[in-house]
Amino acid sequence: MAAAVRTDRGRRTLRLVWSFTGSRSSHTALKSSYDALVIGGGHNGLVSAAYLQRGGLKTAVLERRHVLGGAAVSEEIIPGFCFSRCSYLLSLLRPQICSDLELKKHGLKVYMRNPHSFTPMLEEGVRGAPPRSLTLGPDLASNQKEIGKFSQKDAQVYADFVVLLEKLAGAIHPLLDSPPVDVPGVLAGSLRKRMTAAKTLIPSIKCGLSLGKNIPEFYEIITAPIMKILARWFESEPLKATLATDGVIGAMTSPSNPGSGYVLLHHVMGELEKEKGAWGYVEGGMGGVSKAIAKAAQSYGADIFTEKDVEQILVGSDGAAKGVILKDGTEILSKVVLSSATPYVTFKGLTPQGALSPEFIRAVDQIDYTSPVTKINVAVDKLPNFLAAPTPDDKPGPHHQCSIHLNCESVDVLETAYEEAKNGRPSTRPMIEVTIPSVLDPTLAPPGCHVVSLFTQYTPYHIEGRNWTNQDREKFADTVFDWVEQYAPGFKKSVVGRDVLCPPDLERIFGLTGGNIFHGSMSLDQLFLARPLPSFSDYRSPIKGLYLCGSGCHPGGGVMGSCGWNAALTVISDLK
Repeated sequence: MAAAVRTDRGRRTLRLVWSFTGSRSSHTALKSSYDALVIGGGHNGLVSAAYLQRGGLKTAVLERRHVLGGAAVSEEIIPGFCFSRCSYLLSLLRPQICSDLELKKHGLKVYMRNPHSFTPMLEEGVRGAPPRSLTLGPDLASNQKEIGKFSQKDAQVYADFVVLLEKLAGAIHPLLDSPPVDVPGVLAGSLRKRMTAAKTLIPSIKCGLSLGKNIPEFYEIITAPIMKILARWFESEPLKATLATDGVIGAMTSPSNPGSGYVLLHHVMGELEKEKGAWGYVEGGMGGVSKAIAKAAQSYGADIFTEKDVEQILVGSDGAAKGVILKDGTEILSKVVLSSATPYVTFKGLTPQGALSPEFIRAVDQIDYTSPVTKINVAVDKLPNFLAAPTPDDKPGPHHQCSIHLNCESVDVLETAYEEAKNGRPSTRPMIEVTIPSVLDPTLAPPGCHVVSLFTQYTPYHIEGRNWTNQDREKFADTVFDWVEQYAPGFKKSVVGRDVLCPPDLERIFGLTGGNIFHGSMSLDQLFLARPLPSFSDYRSPIKGLYLCGSGCHPGGGVMGSCGWNAALTVISDLK
Protein backbone atom coordinates (compact mmCIF):
# COMPACT_ATOMS: atom_id res chain seq x y z
CA MET A 1 0.00 0.00 0.00
CA ALA A 2 1.45 3.38 -0.96
CA ALA A 3 0.98 6.47 1.14
CA ALA A 4 0.54 9.89 -0.42
CA VAL A 5 2.00 12.89 1.36
CA ARG A 6 1.98 16.56 0.64
CA THR A 7 5.25 18.36 -0.04
CA ASP A 8 5.38 22.08 0.59
CA ARG A 9 7.73 22.74 -2.32
CA GLY A 10 5.70 22.76 -5.51
CA ARG A 11 2.88 20.82 -3.81
CA ARG A 12 4.24 17.59 -5.24
CA THR A 13 2.79 14.24 -4.18
CA LEU A 14 5.33 11.57 -3.35
CA ARG A 15 4.70 7.87 -2.97
CA LEU A 16 5.98 5.28 -0.55
CA VAL A 17 9.10 3.60 -1.96
CA TRP A 18 10.63 1.70 0.95
CA SER A 19 9.58 -0.60 3.75
CA PHE A 20 10.89 -3.43 5.89
CA THR A 21 8.99 -6.64 5.25
CA GLY A 22 9.31 -9.99 6.89
CA SER A 23 12.10 -11.76 5.06
CA ARG A 24 10.53 -15.20 5.44
CA SER A 25 7.37 -14.08 3.68
CA SER A 26 9.27 -14.03 0.39
CA HIS A 27 10.48 -17.62 0.44
CA THR A 28 8.48 -19.53 3.06
CA ALA A 29 5.07 -20.89 2.14
CA LEU A 30 2.19 -20.34 4.55
CA LYS A 31 1.30 -23.68 6.08
CA SER A 32 -2.26 -24.89 6.58
CA SER A 33 -1.77 -25.35 10.33
CA TYR A 34 0.44 -24.17 13.19
CA ASP A 35 0.65 -24.62 16.91
CA ALA A 36 0.21 -20.86 17.40
CA LEU A 37 -0.90 -17.98 15.19
CA VAL A 38 -0.14 -14.37 16.10
CA ILE A 39 -2.35 -11.70 14.55
CA GLY A 40 -0.32 -8.54 13.97
CA GLY A 41 3.39 -8.01 13.41
CA GLY A 42 3.87 -5.19 15.87
CA HIS A 43 6.62 -5.39 18.48
CA ASN A 44 4.41 -7.20 21.02
CA GLY A 45 3.18 -9.73 18.48
CA LEU A 46 6.75 -10.38 17.35
CA VAL A 47 7.94 -10.81 20.96
CA SER A 48 5.15 -13.33 21.54
CA ALA A 49 6.16 -15.22 18.41
CA ALA A 50 9.80 -15.35 19.48
CA TYR A 51 9.01 -16.75 22.93
CA LEU A 52 6.38 -19.18 21.63
CA GLN A 53 8.72 -20.56 18.99
CA ARG A 54 11.56 -20.72 21.51
CA GLY A 55 9.17 -22.63 23.78
CA GLY A 56 8.65 -25.30 21.15
CA LEU A 57 5.45 -24.13 19.45
CA LYS A 58 5.50 -23.81 15.68
CA THR A 59 4.39 -20.21 15.27
CA ALA A 60 3.41 -17.87 12.45
CA VAL A 61 2.88 -14.10 12.51
CA LEU A 62 0.25 -12.62 10.19
CA GLU A 63 0.67 -8.90 9.51
CA ARG A 64 -2.01 -7.13 7.44
CA ARG A 65 0.25 -4.31 6.20
CA HIS A 66 3.18 -4.53 3.79
CA VAL A 67 5.57 -3.59 6.57
CA LEU A 68 6.33 -5.07 9.99
CA GLY A 69 6.33 -3.12 13.22
CA GLY A 70 2.78 -2.00 13.95
CA ALA A 71 3.22 1.41 15.56
CA ALA A 72 6.99 0.80 15.95
CA VAL A 73 7.63 1.05 12.23
CA SER A 74 10.10 2.75 9.89
CA GLU A 75 8.80 4.04 6.57
CA GLU A 76 10.40 6.11 3.81
CA ILE A 77 7.31 8.17 3.13
CA ILE A 78 9.37 10.87 1.40
CA PRO A 79 12.17 9.61 -0.87
CA GLY A 80 15.48 9.70 0.94
CA PHE A 81 13.90 10.35 4.35
CA CYS A 82 13.15 7.45 6.70
CA PHE A 83 10.68 8.14 9.50
CA SER A 84 9.61 6.52 12.72
CA ARG A 85 6.15 7.15 11.41
CA CYS A 86 4.16 6.51 14.59
CA SER A 87 6.14 5.51 17.72
CA TYR A 88 9.33 7.58 17.77
CA LEU A 89 11.35 6.99 20.97
CA LEU A 90 12.69 3.92 22.79
CA SER A 91 12.89 3.46 26.55
CA LEU A 92 10.54 0.89 28.04
CA LEU A 93 11.78 -2.17 26.14
CA ARG A 94 12.40 -4.54 29.03
CA PRO A 95 16.06 -5.53 29.60
CA GLN A 96 15.14 -9.21 30.05
CA ILE A 97 13.64 -9.30 26.57
CA CYS A 98 16.71 -7.66 25.05
CA SER A 99 18.88 -10.27 26.75
CA ASP A 100 16.70 -13.32 26.05
CA LEU A 101 16.24 -12.52 22.36
CA GLU A 102 19.80 -11.18 21.85
CA LEU A 103 18.42 -8.14 20.09
CA LYS A 104 21.78 -6.42 19.74
CA LYS A 105 23.11 -9.47 17.92
CA HIS A 106 20.14 -9.18 15.61
CA GLY A 107 20.93 -5.57 14.74
CA LEU A 108 19.37 -3.36 17.41
CA LYS A 109 21.46 -0.22 17.83
CA VAL A 110 20.42 2.62 20.10
CA TYR A 111 21.63 6.22 20.20
CA MET A 112 21.50 7.64 23.71
CA ARG A 113 20.38 11.25 24.11
CA ASN A 114 22.10 13.82 26.31
CA PRO A 115 20.41 16.06 27.34
CA HIS A 116 16.88 14.65 27.66
CA SER A 117 14.65 17.69 27.18
CA PHE A 118 14.81 21.31 26.02
CA THR A 119 12.05 23.87 26.69
CA PRO A 120 12.62 27.22 24.96
CA MET A 121 10.69 30.34 25.96
CA LEU A 122 8.80 32.71 23.69
CA GLU A 123 10.15 35.99 25.07
CA GLU A 124 12.50 38.84 24.26
CA GLY A 125 16.09 38.27 25.30
CA VAL A 126 17.51 40.71 27.87
CA ARG A 127 20.36 43.02 26.73
CA GLY A 128 20.85 41.15 23.50
CA ALA A 129 20.90 37.72 25.13
CA PRO A 130 18.79 34.89 23.66
CA PRO A 131 15.40 34.07 25.21
CA ARG A 132 15.62 31.79 28.21
CA SER A 133 15.28 28.03 28.01
CA LEU A 134 15.26 25.05 30.36
CA THR A 135 17.45 22.06 29.52
CA LEU A 136 17.32 18.86 31.59
CA GLY A 137 19.47 15.75 31.32
CA PRO A 138 21.15 13.00 33.32
CA ASP A 139 23.53 15.31 35.23
CA LEU A 140 21.98 16.63 38.46
CA ALA A 141 24.34 19.59 38.87
CA SER A 142 23.62 20.79 35.34
CA ASN A 143 19.90 20.41 35.92
CA GLN A 144 20.05 22.43 39.12
CA LYS A 145 21.96 25.19 37.33
CA GLU A 146 19.34 25.28 34.58
CA ILE A 147 16.43 25.30 37.04
CA GLY A 148 18.18 28.01 39.06
CA LYS A 149 17.67 30.41 36.16
CA PHE A 150 14.00 30.39 37.14
CA SER A 151 14.00 29.49 40.85
CA GLN A 152 16.80 28.76 43.30
CA LYS A 153 14.27 27.11 45.61
CA ASP A 154 13.24 24.69 42.86
CA ALA A 155 16.87 23.94 42.08
CA GLN A 156 17.49 22.93 45.69
CA VAL A 157 14.51 20.56 46.03
CA TYR A 158 14.78 19.04 42.54
CA ALA A 159 17.23 16.35 43.69
CA ASP A 160 14.80 15.09 46.35
CA PHE A 161 11.98 15.04 43.80
CA VAL A 162 14.04 12.92 41.41
CA VAL A 163 15.00 10.48 44.18
CA LEU A 164 11.32 10.01 45.11
CA LEU A 165 10.24 9.49 41.50
CA GLU A 166 13.02 6.95 40.90
CA LYS A 167 12.06 5.03 44.03
CA LEU A 168 8.38 4.92 43.07
CA ALA A 169 9.17 3.97 39.47
CA GLY A 170 11.67 1.32 40.50
CA ALA A 171 9.14 -0.32 42.80
CA ILE A 172 6.81 -0.93 39.86
CA HIS A 173 9.33 -2.94 37.84
CA PRO A 174 8.28 -6.35 39.27
CA LEU A 175 4.72 -5.60 38.12
CA LEU A 176 5.84 -4.76 34.58
CA ASP A 177 7.52 -8.10 34.06
CA SER A 178 4.72 -10.30 35.40
CA PRO A 179 1.04 -11.00 34.72
CA PRO A 180 -1.48 -9.35 37.06
CA VAL A 181 -2.63 -11.17 40.18
CA ASP A 182 -4.81 -14.17 39.33
CA VAL A 183 -7.60 -13.25 41.74
CA PRO A 184 -10.10 -15.95 40.59
CA GLY A 185 -7.37 -18.59 40.76
CA VAL A 186 -6.40 -17.60 44.30
CA LEU A 187 -10.00 -17.74 45.53
CA ALA A 188 -11.33 -20.85 43.78
CA GLY A 189 -10.34 -24.24 42.43
CA SER A 190 -8.25 -27.07 43.80
CA LEU A 191 -5.58 -26.45 46.43
CA ARG A 192 -2.87 -27.08 43.85
CA LYS A 193 -4.33 -24.53 41.43
CA ARG A 194 -4.80 -22.01 44.22
CA MET A 195 -1.19 -22.42 45.31
CA THR A 196 -0.03 -21.93 41.73
CA ALA A 197 -2.20 -18.83 41.41
CA ALA A 198 -0.85 -17.51 44.71
CA LYS A 199 2.55 -17.13 43.03
CA THR A 200 1.08 -14.26 41.02
CA LEU A 201 0.92 -12.31 44.30
CA ILE A 202 4.72 -12.26 44.59
CA PRO A 203 5.36 -9.24 42.29
CA SER A 204 2.79 -7.15 44.18
CA ILE A 205 4.37 -8.13 47.48
CA LYS A 206 7.81 -7.17 46.14
CA CYS A 207 6.39 -3.86 44.98
CA GLY A 208 4.90 -3.15 48.40
CA LEU A 209 8.09 -4.10 50.24
CA SER A 210 10.14 -1.90 47.92
CA LEU A 211 7.84 1.05 48.50
CA GLY A 212 7.84 0.66 52.27
CA LYS A 213 7.03 3.97 53.92
CA ASN A 214 6.55 5.55 50.47
CA ILE A 215 3.26 3.71 49.88
CA PRO A 216 1.22 6.90 50.63
CA GLU A 217 3.27 8.87 48.08
CA PHE A 218 2.80 6.08 45.55
CA TYR A 219 -0.96 6.04 46.11
CA GLU A 220 -1.11 9.79 45.67
CA ILE A 221 0.91 9.94 42.46
CA ILE A 222 -1.17 7.26 40.73
CA THR A 223 -4.47 8.89 41.71
CA ALA A 224 -3.81 12.64 41.87
CA PRO A 225 -3.57 15.32 39.20
CA ILE A 226 0.10 15.83 38.44
CA MET A 227 -0.26 19.56 39.16
CA LYS A 228 -1.26 18.85 42.75
CA ILE A 229 2.11 17.14 43.22
CA LEU A 230 4.23 19.52 41.15
CA ALA A 231 2.75 22.60 42.83
CA ARG A 232 3.75 21.19 46.21
CA TRP A 233 7.36 20.81 45.08
CA PHE A 234 8.00 23.67 42.68
CA GLU A 235 7.12 27.31 41.99
CA SER A 236 8.57 28.04 38.52
CA GLU A 237 6.19 27.68 35.58
CA PRO A 238 8.73 26.41 32.99
CA LEU A 239 9.80 23.54 35.26
CA LYS A 240 6.24 22.59 36.23
CA ALA A 241 5.04 22.73 32.64
CA THR A 242 8.00 20.73 31.32
CA LEU A 243 7.45 17.99 33.90
CA ALA A 244 3.69 18.12 33.36
CA THR A 245 4.09 17.20 29.68
CA ASP A 246 5.08 13.69 30.78
CA GLY A 247 1.83 13.54 32.73
CA VAL A 248 -0.33 14.17 29.68
CA ILE A 249 1.68 12.89 26.71
CA GLY A 250 -0.52 10.68 24.56
CA ALA A 251 -3.47 11.10 26.96
CA MET A 252 -6.63 13.12 26.53
CA THR A 253 -6.25 14.71 29.93
CA SER A 254 -4.89 17.87 31.47
CA PRO A 255 -2.30 18.32 34.24
CA SER A 256 -5.19 19.20 36.56
CA ASN A 257 -7.09 15.93 35.99
CA PRO A 258 -6.81 12.96 38.38
CA GLY A 259 -4.64 10.15 37.01
CA SER A 260 -2.18 12.37 35.16
CA GLY A 261 0.31 11.63 37.94
CA TYR A 262 0.43 7.97 36.89
CA VAL A 263 1.06 8.92 33.26
CA LEU A 264 4.12 10.86 34.45
CA LEU A 265 5.32 7.87 36.46
CA HIS A 266 4.73 5.60 33.47
CA HIS A 267 7.09 7.73 31.39
CA VAL A 268 9.92 7.90 33.93
CA MET A 269 9.98 4.25 34.99
CA GLY A 270 11.82 3.00 31.93
CA GLU A 271 15.51 2.58 31.36
CA LEU A 272 17.87 2.37 28.42
CA GLU A 273 21.40 0.99 28.44
CA LYS A 274 21.05 0.77 32.26
CA GLU A 275 20.32 4.52 32.53
CA LYS A 276 17.12 5.10 34.50
CA GLY A 277 14.47 7.23 32.85
CA ALA A 278 16.46 7.55 29.63
CA TRP A 279 14.98 7.58 26.14
CA GLY A 280 16.86 7.08 22.90
CA TYR A 281 16.67 6.72 19.14
CA VAL A 282 16.89 3.42 17.30
CA GLU A 283 19.16 3.31 14.27
CA GLY A 284 17.02 3.23 11.16
CA GLY A 285 13.98 4.40 13.11
CA MET A 286 11.68 2.51 15.46
CA GLY A 287 11.25 -0.19 12.84
CA GLY A 288 14.77 -1.22 13.84
CA VAL A 289 13.35 -2.60 17.11
CA SER A 290 10.69 -4.60 15.27
CA LYS A 291 13.25 -5.80 12.71
CA ALA A 292 15.58 -7.10 15.44
CA ILE A 293 12.73 -8.89 17.25
CA ALA A 294 11.54 -10.40 13.95
CA LYS A 295 15.04 -11.67 13.20
CA ALA A 296 15.21 -13.23 16.65
CA ALA A 297 11.85 -14.94 16.14
CA GLN A 298 12.93 -16.20 12.71
CA SER A 299 16.21 -17.50 14.12
CA TYR A 300 14.14 -19.81 16.35
CA GLY A 301 12.08 -20.94 13.35
CA ALA A 302 9.00 -18.70 13.44
CA ASP A 303 7.33 -17.85 10.13
CA ILE A 304 6.55 -14.17 9.59
CA PHE A 305 4.27 -12.93 6.81
CA THR A 306 3.24 -9.49 5.66
CA GLU A 307 0.13 -8.62 3.63
CA LYS A 308 -1.83 -11.39 5.34
CA ASP A 309 -4.99 -9.66 6.50
CA VAL A 310 -7.07 -11.70 8.95
CA GLU A 311 -10.80 -11.61 8.28
CA GLN A 312 -11.99 -13.64 11.27
CA ILE A 313 -10.86 -15.83 14.12
CA LEU A 314 -12.26 -19.34 13.70
CA VAL A 315 -14.22 -20.65 16.67
CA GLY A 316 -15.18 -24.32 16.76
CA SER A 317 -18.42 -25.90 17.88
CA ASP A 318 -16.81 -26.49 21.25
CA GLY A 319 -16.40 -22.73 21.71
CA ALA A 320 -12.60 -22.78 21.37
CA ALA A 321 -10.42 -20.88 18.89
CA LYS A 322 -9.09 -23.16 16.18
CA GLY A 323 -7.36 -20.79 13.74
CA VAL A 324 -8.12 -17.88 11.42
CA ILE A 325 -9.46 -17.17 7.98
CA LEU A 326 -7.75 -14.53 5.85
CA LYS A 327 -9.55 -11.96 3.73
CA ASP A 328 -8.46 -13.86 0.64
CA GLY A 329 -10.35 -16.90 1.95
CA THR A 330 -7.32 -18.88 3.13
CA GLU A 331 -8.04 -20.92 6.25
CA ILE A 332 -5.21 -21.61 8.72
CA LEU A 333 -5.73 -23.89 11.71
CA SER A 334 -3.92 -23.63 15.03
CA LYS A 335 -4.07 -24.79 18.64
CA VAL A 336 -4.06 -21.20 19.93
CA VAL A 337 -4.51 -17.71 18.49
CA LEU A 338 -2.89 -14.59 19.93
CA SER A 339 -4.02 -11.13 18.89
CA SER A 340 -1.80 -8.08 19.19
CA ALA A 341 -4.61 -5.91 17.85
CA THR A 342 -6.53 -3.71 20.25
CA PRO A 343 -9.18 -5.43 22.37
CA TYR A 344 -11.84 -3.58 20.37
CA VAL A 345 -10.52 -4.81 17.01
CA THR A 346 -10.01 -8.32 18.39
CA PHE A 347 -13.43 -8.80 19.94
CA LYS A 348 -15.60 -6.51 17.78
CA GLY A 349 -13.89 -6.94 14.42
CA LEU A 350 -12.26 -10.36 14.33
CA THR A 351 -14.23 -12.58 16.70
CA PRO A 352 -17.64 -14.03 15.75
CA GLN A 353 -20.07 -12.06 17.90
CA GLY A 354 -22.13 -15.15 18.62
CA ALA A 355 -19.17 -16.65 20.45
CA LEU A 356 -19.18 -13.82 23.03
CA SER A 357 -21.77 -12.96 25.64
CA PRO A 358 -23.74 -9.71 25.26
CA GLU A 359 -22.39 -8.59 28.65
CA PHE A 360 -18.80 -9.03 27.49
CA ILE A 361 -19.44 -7.18 24.22
CA ARG A 362 -21.00 -4.27 26.15
CA ALA A 363 -17.94 -4.14 28.39
CA VAL A 364 -15.63 -4.02 25.36
CA ASP A 365 -17.69 -1.15 23.98
CA GLN A 366 -16.97 0.82 27.16
CA ILE A 367 -13.16 0.70 26.91
CA ASP A 368 -11.84 4.24 26.54
CA TYR A 369 -9.70 4.81 23.44
CA THR A 370 -9.83 8.61 23.41
CA SER A 371 -6.71 10.11 21.83
CA PRO A 372 -5.43 13.70 21.67
CA VAL A 373 -2.58 13.03 19.26
CA THR A 374 -1.81 14.21 15.76
CA LYS A 375 1.59 13.02 14.56
CA ILE A 376 3.32 15.10 11.87
CA ASN A 377 6.44 13.73 10.17
CA VAL A 378 8.50 16.39 8.43
CA ALA A 379 11.44 16.29 6.03
CA VAL A 380 13.63 19.41 6.10
CA ASP A 381 16.71 20.51 4.19
CA LYS A 382 18.06 22.56 7.08
CA LEU A 383 18.36 21.99 10.82
CA PRO A 384 15.90 24.09 12.86
CA ASN A 385 17.71 26.96 14.58
CA PHE A 386 16.04 27.96 17.85
CA LEU A 387 16.17 31.55 19.06
CA ALA A 388 16.71 30.38 22.64
CA ALA A 389 19.83 28.37 21.72
CA PRO A 390 21.14 29.52 18.32
CA THR A 391 23.85 27.46 16.63
CA PRO A 392 26.02 28.66 13.73
CA ASP A 393 26.47 27.05 10.31
CA ASP A 394 23.58 24.58 10.76
CA LYS A 395 25.64 22.66 13.29
CA PRO A 396 23.56 20.70 15.81
CA GLY A 397 23.76 21.65 19.45
CA PRO A 398 23.16 19.31 22.38
CA HIS A 399 19.54 20.50 22.56
CA HIS A 400 18.85 19.27 19.02
CA GLN A 401 19.16 15.62 20.06
CA CYS A 402 16.57 15.64 22.85
CA SER A 403 12.81 16.16 23.19
CA ILE A 404 12.11 19.81 22.42
CA HIS A 405 8.97 21.07 24.16
CA LEU A 406 7.22 23.97 22.45
CA ASN A 407 4.26 25.84 23.93
CA CYS A 408 5.20 24.24 27.24
CA GLU A 409 6.57 27.18 29.22
CA SER A 410 3.32 27.57 31.18
CA VAL A 411 0.83 25.08 32.58
CA ASP A 412 -2.00 27.44 31.63
CA VAL A 413 -1.04 26.98 27.96
CA LEU A 414 -1.43 23.20 28.34
CA GLU A 415 -4.76 23.59 30.11
CA THR A 416 -6.15 25.88 27.41
CA ALA A 417 -5.03 23.49 24.66
CA TYR A 418 -6.80 20.63 26.42
CA GLU A 419 -10.03 22.55 26.94
CA GLU A 420 -10.25 23.40 23.24
CA ALA A 421 -9.96 19.73 22.21
CA LYS A 422 -12.37 18.64 24.93
CA ASN A 423 -14.89 20.94 23.28
CA GLY A 424 -14.28 19.34 19.89
CA ARG A 425 -11.75 21.75 18.36
CA PRO A 426 -8.05 21.26 17.57
CA SER A 427 -5.88 23.36 19.88
CA THR A 428 -5.00 26.77 18.51
CA ARG A 429 -1.79 26.73 20.56
CA PRO A 430 -0.99 23.02 20.68
CA MET A 431 1.53 21.28 22.88
CA ILE A 432 4.35 20.19 20.56
CA GLU A 433 7.11 17.68 21.25
CA VAL A 434 9.82 17.97 18.59
CA THR A 435 12.43 15.28 18.05
CA ILE A 436 15.15 15.27 15.37
CA PRO A 437 16.62 11.74 15.44
CA SER A 438 18.75 12.34 12.33
CA VAL A 439 21.02 14.54 14.46
CA LEU A 440 22.34 11.29 16.00
CA ASP A 441 21.39 8.81 13.26
CA PRO A 442 22.69 9.90 9.84
CA THR A 443 21.03 6.92 8.10
CA LEU A 444 17.64 8.64 8.22
CA ALA A 445 18.14 11.56 5.83
CA PRO A 446 20.38 12.81 2.99
CA PRO A 447 23.49 14.80 4.00
CA GLY A 448 22.57 18.21 5.39
CA CYS A 449 18.90 17.23 5.69
CA HIS A 450 16.91 15.96 8.65
CA VAL A 451 13.73 14.17 9.68
CA VAL A 452 11.65 15.99 12.27
CA SER A 453 8.92 14.36 14.36
CA LEU A 454 6.17 16.61 15.71
CA PHE A 455 4.08 14.82 18.33
CA THR A 456 1.23 17.25 18.92
CA GLN A 457 -1.84 17.53 21.09
CA TYR A 458 -4.60 18.23 21.61
CA THR A 459 -6.76 17.19 18.67
CA PRO A 460 -10.16 15.45 18.96
CA TYR A 461 -11.21 12.36 16.99
CA HIS A 462 -14.12 14.34 15.55
CA ILE A 463 -14.08 18.08 14.92
CA GLU A 464 -17.25 19.46 16.49
CA GLY A 465 -19.06 16.23 15.67
CA ARG A 466 -17.87 15.74 12.09
CA ASN A 467 -15.07 13.80 10.42
CA TRP A 468 -11.68 15.30 9.64
CA THR A 469 -11.16 16.54 6.08
CA ASN A 470 -7.90 17.05 4.19
CA GLN A 471 -8.43 20.78 4.69
CA ASP A 472 -8.66 20.23 8.46
CA ARG A 473 -5.39 18.27 8.44
CA GLU A 474 -3.57 20.94 6.48
CA LYS A 475 -5.02 23.74 8.58
CA PHE A 476 -3.91 22.13 11.83
CA ALA A 477 -0.47 21.32 10.42
CA ASP A 478 -0.14 24.95 9.31
CA THR A 479 -1.02 26.04 12.85
CA VAL A 480 1.68 23.76 14.25
CA PHE A 481 4.25 25.01 11.72
CA ASP A 482 3.39 28.64 12.57
CA TRP A 483 4.18 27.96 16.22
CA VAL A 484 7.42 26.14 15.42
CA GLU A 485 8.38 29.11 13.25
CA GLN A 486 8.08 31.45 16.23
CA TYR A 487 10.61 29.42 18.19
CA ALA A 488 12.83 28.61 15.18
CA PRO A 489 12.49 31.20 12.38
CA GLY A 490 13.13 29.73 8.95
CA PHE A 491 11.63 26.36 9.78
CA LYS A 492 8.76 26.65 7.31
CA LYS A 493 11.08 27.48 4.40
CA SER A 494 13.17 24.38 5.16
CA VAL A 495 10.25 21.96 4.79
CA VAL A 496 10.60 19.47 1.93
CA GLY A 497 7.51 17.42 2.74
CA ARG A 498 5.16 16.44 5.54
CA ASP A 499 2.93 13.56 6.57
CA VAL A 500 -0.02 14.53 8.79
CA LEU A 501 -1.69 11.80 10.85
CA CYS A 502 -4.71 12.87 12.92
CA PRO A 503 -6.44 10.39 15.30
CA PRO A 504 -8.60 8.75 12.58
CA ASP A 505 -5.48 8.30 10.41
CA LEU A 506 -3.62 6.61 13.26
CA GLU A 507 -6.60 4.29 13.63
CA ARG A 508 -6.93 3.52 9.91
CA ILE A 509 -3.24 2.98 9.15
CA PHE A 510 -1.93 1.40 12.34
CA GLY A 511 -5.07 -0.20 13.75
CA LEU A 512 -4.98 2.04 16.83
CA THR A 513 -8.61 2.21 17.91
CA GLY A 514 -9.54 5.86 18.40
CA GLY A 515 -5.99 6.76 17.41
CA ASN A 516 -4.88 5.88 20.95
CA ILE A 517 -1.16 5.06 20.95
CA PHE A 518 -1.47 2.96 24.11
CA HIS A 519 -4.22 0.59 22.79
CA GLY A 520 -6.49 2.09 25.43
CA SER A 521 -6.24 4.97 27.86
CA MET A 522 -3.76 4.56 30.71
CA SER A 523 -6.32 5.55 33.34
CA LEU A 524 -6.65 3.80 36.69
CA ASP A 525 -9.85 2.05 35.64
CA GLN A 526 -7.94 0.48 32.72
CA LEU A 527 -4.72 -0.65 34.40
CA PHE A 528 -3.38 -3.82 36.07
CA LEU A 529 -6.35 -5.98 37.16
CA ALA A 530 -8.72 -3.99 34.92
CA ARG A 531 -6.69 -4.00 31.68
CA PRO A 532 -8.41 -4.45 29.34
CA LEU A 533 -11.33 -5.54 31.54
CA PRO A 534 -11.82 -6.80 35.09
CA SER A 535 -11.56 -10.61 35.20
CA PHE A 536 -9.85 -10.61 31.80
CA SER A 537 -6.47 -9.12 32.68
CA ASP A 538 -4.43 -12.34 32.40
CA TYR A 539 -4.12 -12.34 28.56
CA ARG A 540 -6.82 -15.00 28.30
CA SER A 541 -10.21 -14.25 26.76
CA PRO A 542 -13.72 -15.70 27.17
CA ILE A 543 -12.88 -17.99 24.23
CA LYS A 544 -10.60 -20.87 25.09
CA GLY A 545 -7.39 -20.73 23.07
CA LEU A 546 -7.74 -17.03 22.19
CA TYR A 547 -5.30 -14.68 23.91
CA LEU A 548 -4.46 -10.99 23.83
CA CYS A 549 -0.78 -10.08 23.49
CA GLY A 550 -0.90 -6.38 22.52
CA SER A 551 -0.59 -3.13 24.43
CA GLY A 552 -4.26 -3.27 25.38
CA CYS A 553 -3.40 -5.71 28.17
CA HIS A 554 -1.09 -5.39 31.19
CA PRO A 555 1.25 -3.51 31.61
CA GLY A 556 -0.05 -1.34 28.79
CA GLY A 557 1.19 0.82 25.96
CA GLY A 558 4.71 2.12 26.04
CA VAL A 559 6.17 -0.79 28.02
CA MET A 560 7.60 -2.41 24.92
CA GLY A 561 7.41 -6.16 24.68
CA SER A 562 6.10 -6.99 28.16
CA CYS A 563 2.54 -7.64 26.96
CA GLY A 564 3.76 -10.05 24.28
CA TRP A 565 6.25 -11.69 26.63
CA ASN A 566 3.75 -12.32 29.42
CA ALA A 567 1.09 -13.52 26.97
CA ALA A 568 3.46 -16.05 25.42
CA LEU A 569 4.48 -17.41 28.82
CA THR A 570 0.79 -17.71 29.75
CA VAL A 571 0.08 -19.71 26.59
CA ILE A 572 3.05 -22.01 27.14
CA SER A 573 1.92 -22.62 30.72
CA ASP A 574 -1.64 -23.40 29.62
CA LEU A 575 -0.47 -25.91 27.01
CA LYS A 576 1.74 -27.87 29.38
